[in-house]
Amino acid sequence: MAIVVNKPLPEFEANATGGIKVSNVSHLGQILILYFYPKDNTPGCTTEAMQFRDKFKDFEKAGAVVFGVSRDNMKSHDDFKAKLDLPFELIADTEEKMCHMFGVVKNKIMYGKKVKGIERSTFLVGPDGLLAQEWRGLKVPGHVDEVLKAVKALKSGTRPASAKATAKEAPVQEAA
Repeated sequence: MAIVVNKPLPEFEANATGGIKVSNVSHLGQILILYFYPKDNTPGCTTEAMQFRDKFKDFEKAGAVVFGVSRDNMKSHDDFKAKLDLPFELIADTEEKMCHMFGVVKNKIMYGKKVKGIERSTFLVGPDGLLAQEWRGLKVPGHVDEVLKAVKALKSGTRPASAKATAKEAPVQEAA
């Protein structure tokens, strides 16, 4: 089943650092942010994780729970989390189930070879369990601020006029 804005997430269950289990229904009643990134301890992924870390209290205040997701194993995640002092948990999707479900696995060229990689993407899920917004193929600079703005808009039930949808993101729509 595909991930579709304004529809519930398909059924899934995953393990995160801290012994947490995350599923499509585990965070109902809360705003859920799932950000997918290629690999622990790489420059872009480190920057993105630090930006979510630095805005974590703002996300918490807005009622959002943040999870980073990559194909790295739990040991790698534990080390990455400790090294950067991350206040949120990381999901170890070693079998790529979530990555495939969310459609973030892409073919990339690395050193002249075709490889499977994760397209940096973020998904915002409302307290009702419906996908509210997605960002795919994004660039790190300014992204975390954009997500925080969308969380605040979702919490208040409105979308700020300054937040325009691009070809890579779907608009937040209020429930009828």
